[in-house]
Formats: sequence, C-alpha cells, structure tokens
Amino acid sequence: MPDNSRDEALDYHASGRPGKIEVVPSKPTATQRDLSLAYTPGVAAPCLDIAANPADVYKYTAKGNLVAVITNGTAVLGLGNIGAAAGKPVMEGKGVLFKRFADIDVFDLELDTRDTEEFIRAVKLLEPTFGGINLEDIAAPECFEIEERLKAEMNIPVFHDDQHGTAIISAAALINALEVAGKKIEDVKMVISGAGAAAMACLRLYVKLGLRKENALLVDRHGIIYKGRTEDMTAYKEEFAVETDRRTLADAFKGSDVFIGLSAGGIVTQDMIRSMANDPIVFAMANPTPEIGYDEAVSARPDVIMATGRSDYPNQVNNVLGFPFIFRGALDCRATTINDEMKLAASRALAELAKEDVPDSVLRAYGKDGIAFGREYLIPKPFDYRVLLNVPVAVARAAAETGVAQQPITDYGEYRRRLEHMLGRSRGLMHELYSRARQDPKRIVFPEGDQEKIVRAAKILVDEGLAFPILLGRREELLPILAKYHVEESKITIIDINHAPDLPRYVQRFHELRRRHGITLSDARKILNSRNYFAMMMLECGDADGVISGLRAFYPATIKPALQIVKTRPTVRHVSGAYLLMFKNRMLVLADTTVNIDPDSETLAEIAEQTAETAKRFHLEPRIAMISFSNFGSTKDPGAEKVRDAVEILRKRRPDLIVEGEMQADTAVTPEIAQTDYPWSAIQGDANVLVFANLDAANAAYKLLWRLSGAEVIGPILQGIAKPVHVLQRGVDVNDIVNMAAIAVIDAQRLENDR
Repeated sequence: MPDNSRDEALDYHASGRPGKIEVVPSKPTATQRDLSLAYTPGVAAPCLDIAANPADVYKYTAKGNLVAVITNGTAVLGLGNIGAAAGKPVMEGKGVLFKRFADIDVFDLELDTRDTEEFIRAVKLLEPTFGGINLEDIAAPECFEIEERLKAEMNIPVFHDDQHGTAIISAAALINALEVAGKKIEDVKMVISGAGAAAMACLRLYVKLGLRKENALLVDRHGIIYKGRTEDMTAYKEEFAVETDRRTLADAFKGSDVFIGLSAGGIVTQDMIRSMANDPIVFAMANPTPEIGYDEAVSARPDVIMATGRSDYPNQVNNVLGFPFIFRGALDCRATTINDEMKLAASRALAELAKEDVPDSVLRAYGKDGIAFGREYLIPKPFDYRVLLNVPVAVARAAAETGVAQQPITDYGEYRRRLEHMLGRSRGLMHELYSRARQDPKRIVFPEGDQEKIVRAAKILVDEGLAFPILLGRREELLPILAKYHVEESKITIIDINHAPDLPRYVQRFHELRRRHGITLSDARKILNSRNYFAMMMLECGDADGVISGLRAFYPATIKPALQIVKTRPTVRHVSGAYLLMFKNRMLVLADTTVNIDPDSETLAEIAEQTAETAKRFHLEPRIAMISFSNFGSTKDPGAEKVRDAVEILRKRRPDLIVEGEMQADTAVTPEIAQTDYPWSAIQGDANVLVFANLDAANAAYKLLWRLSGAEVIGPILQGIAKPVHVLQRGVDVNDIVNMAAIAVIDAQRLENDR
C-alpha cells in the first residue's frame, strides 16, 4: 500500500470517534419517564415475561436483529495470523457491511485464543445474546471443526463466511456460466486451485448442485490431491482425493471445463487456459491479484467465460452479495441454522436475478446503457438493491421448507414489501452518483484551488476517476500543498489567472456580455482578476465543464458572477438553491435554502418546479408540499395566501406534478396528522419536496434537520443555472466537496446529452 493511501486509511479509522461503529439507542431517552421505562423499574416487566416465555426475548430485545462477528485473528484477510486485536478493524468493517446492506446490527468479538475447545465454549455461552453468529478470519483446519461443532450445539444460525460466502456467490455465477456454455454440472470436469476453507466449501456446495466428486481435481501447493498421497494431507483433503495419474496444476487443466481459483495470484498461464475444453469457465478469485488476469485469459481464449474477485472486470464474485442477505432471511424467520438448502436457495436467487431486466437505477449506477444476462453478466452487481428484495425471501422460504424456521414467513409478498421499506432510498445513492460520474469525467474548475480542502478533494476526484480538476492559484503556493497530500501535478491542471494565456480572450468576451451594463474593457480586465469571474468565463468559453466554489467566500460572491456570465436556463427567471437530506428511511429535498429571500407566488411556483426536477435526478418521484404556518386556510394572512397562490400557479403550469398546500411542515411529513385531519389532501404525510415561503424558514429548517437528526446532506444544489455551477457551504468537509463535484460532472453529462 502506498504511504499516502496507508496514511489515509489510518486517518479514516482514527479521526473523530475511533473505529467505525457506535451503539445508538432505538427508543426515546429524553425524559425521566423514558429512562424509567428503559431501565428500572420498567425494565422488570419484559424481564419477567422472558423468564416465563424465553421466546419473548425476540419480542422485547434486539436479539432478533443482532449478529456477532467473531474471530480469533488467525487468518485475517491476506495478513495471516496477526492476532485477535489486530483483526478488530476488519470485524468492525464486517459489521458496517451488515448494517449498510441489510440493516442488521452487529457486535464484533475478538477472542484471544487458538484453543479450539476454548473458542467453541466462549461462543456457545453467547447464545442468549445473539440471533446469529458470523465466524470470520479463522485459520483452517480449525475453522472446519469450530463451525461444525457450533452448528450442532447451538440453536441459532452459525455461518463461517470465509467458507460459505464465496461458495454461495460463485455457485450462482457457476449456474449461469454453465447455462451460457451449454453444459451440465454433472458432466463437467473441474479444477480447484487451493485447499483452504473457501475452496473446500465451494467444492462441497458444487457437489450439492450436482458436480460429481470424481470429476473434480483439488490442487494445493504440492499439486493434485490424489488417493495415496501422503504429503500435507488432512481428513478434509482426503475427502476429495481421486484416483488419477495427473500430478501438477498444468496436468489438471488439460481438457477441463471449469477452473475455480482460490489460491494465489499469477499461478495460471495462458497455455493452461488454452488446454481447456471449449467455452472454458474460469473463476480466478484470488485477491487482489487473480490466478490469471482477465485480459490474459480472454487473449488466450476468446471463448472464455470469466469471473474474478475484482470490481474492475465483469462478474465480480463479492461476498457482500451473500452474507448480509442470508442472515437477513435467517433472522427474519428465526432459523435455527443456515443449512445447505438455504445456501443453494441464495445461489439460485442470485442466478435468477441476473436474468431479470436490469433497472435503470442500476444501469445509471454503473454507467451502462444496457446490461443483459450473458458471458459478462452472470451475477448481479454488488450494489444492486434488488438483492435485498430477493435473497432473504429465498433463504427464509428454504428455511421454512426444511423445517428450521421457528417463525416461518406467512406472507412472502408482505415480507418483500417490508424489505423494500428497510432498503430506504438513500442507500447506495453516492455510490451511484460516483459511478455515473466515473463513466465520463468532466473538467471541474475550483477558483479556491490553493485551499487544502480543495486539494484533498481534487486528489480524491483523481484517484476515483470522477473528474479532471482545474485549480486556480499561484503555482508556487500550490506545489507544497500538492506535495503534502501526495497529489501528482500531472493529474491536475493549475492555472495562475494573472499569467493565463486565455485571459485576453476572456476579458474580451466578458466585455461583450456586460458592455450594456456599463462595463468598459478596462473594467472587464479588473473584474477578471477575480478567480470566481475567471472560472465562470472558463465555463462560458467551453474551457471547463463545471465550477465549484464558495469554500471561503460568501454565497453572493459566487452566485453573482454566475448569473452575470453563465445566466439562467432559457425558460428560467430565477435561480434557486436546494438541499437533499438523507435520513435512515427517507429522503427530503428542501428549497429555496440559499437564494431568494422573499419570493412572490410566481417565483415560489418556479422554485417548486425546479426542485421537482432536482428530486427526479435523485430518483425521487416528487411529492411537493408548499410549506407555511397555515394549514389550508386555517390562518388568513398575506404570507399564507402567497403560498396558496403558488400552488394554484404550479398546478396550472404543471398538472403532472403532485403538489399541495399551503400546509404546515409536520402535516407534510407526518401521515398520522394528514390522515386524521386532512384525508382529502394529495399529500398524506409523504411529501419528499418541501418548498418554503421564504429564505428564513427554508434555511433554518434544513440546518436544524441536518444538525439535530444526523441526516446526510448533499447541497446546496444550484437550480436553474444554464451550466453546472455549485456553491459550497463555508467550512464544508472534503467529502462534501467531492459530492458536489460529482453532481457537477453529472450535470455536465446531462447538458452534453441534451445538446
């Protein structure tokens, strides 16, 4: 790992609250009454009920949604036996993935022992606390016995992801690869490189799919595992020893149909691939370097059907497609175990999902015009939200059919709807934005290019391939900052506006734009000494695709040159500003939060129309609430009437939009209020676009929601401007700058497509 990447990783884990997880109460704790219910004396009631009926622990505690991620640190990633404490960052990371993808809570536990019996006893004693156990990074062969014993002796799901995660995901890819190749699993000859936990689990699951043991050659570092071999043999290897006179990996490849790599990078040659049967299936899953590179394999055999563990090539076998969703299904039906039928159900659900039409949101996330089942799309993409809607259902159904579900799902349609609600619209949003930006990066100019936060953001934009940053500033001042943050000068553009060769052209063009506003050529030269004006002229003249400014300047200092030079879109009279707030299970767009101090009815209607378009950019179907202190005429006041008039204007102008008002903010977002008092309203507490009567209200609302709720915020998004210009909040952090740059890139892409 390069020094700068290592420093970045260490800073990520150490900054703020150390680590990546925290415990957050799920019930109110604001009052003395709340506390008396949460603890003594109120807590006695559920304690007594659980004592009388142990199953009530799922009703009154977090057990049913709580998984333990447990390791002893003996096989951590590719780092080996680094110890329990050193493995804790990985276990916390696993917990983050559980929460991020399936809303499952996790306590990570690192047990400081290599004694198998001691480890098993410690985990067994935890059964009252957890709904499931995820074993992680435990060395073979101990991991086999540990999992087998715990599964037999515990009454909750126990799952060793290092074994079964890769098996389940690769089995899904294998099912589809065999279909593409026109082959049957019972007929194929398979080579498996590696004899560790993952390889053994893969082989066992493939046998459950129909692979014949005698058709599989298992290869470790000493060669093929054959009957009679004595070197480095275990009972687990002996299970798959076959009668053969072949001895080497190259021997194993000859005439084989499938190669499964779970060993070491670069050990497979092109000649080995060439020696395989027609339409060879090659899953080179060693990470970060596959057994053979994708390009090498395709070059050797154009008919190859290939998967790797990497995200930069088709068919990534990524465990995150499995464990969160398998546990989701197992927990939701209170399964006592995760059996082979549940694993196969997960594999088949993933395989079937790959054959369905891919939603536009997934296409946009990966910058594709179309993705279709075939050689380069065997399994769903890791960020495909539909995995949460399909895999848990299949797993829970299999658990019920095999009799291990203590509380079987009775209505799978309702269960799927519950999963959809759990998904939330904010999940994956930034990943999607980044993916879209990455497909066609644009030139984004930063007038405040000599600020450290801007340089750090530029580094991320370059490293992630999101944009081509242009930094305005003096080279001699910028170079030390670039060196400090390990930014290669060749990867960015630095422009000193005082010595820019394009300055005379910009001055002339600015004079043309503003001469009927009293600006002389001499005035134009002086004004273009401002970096904000210079940046807007770069955008106007086609030398940049977007502008991000405002880190240290007040909002008007950035928006004024934008309005003078870039101007509004042809049909727009007023620009406005919006913020996207992402809560756990809800997204809201608030406007106008930044520009218009006291808009009239016409302007309010225009703001609402612009904000509806912003909402659609983030895949929200706009439901617009025009916010006031009055509910539908409850207070007679010119301010409320202004909002009411804006609603009527917008309805006439855009009858396709759902808009309601004037209404109070809690009526707009609280179903109980709307349904009780205003059941006839088009908005039933489900508004996602809130348009406020004035800047005071809008600005206060978004800042209070942001600061007190812990919502993630994207903005301010400048609406109605002719070309991509966004104004940062003063003091924003680096990630916010990157987010706004990604949005500017997407704006530029859309503008280019419209042309």
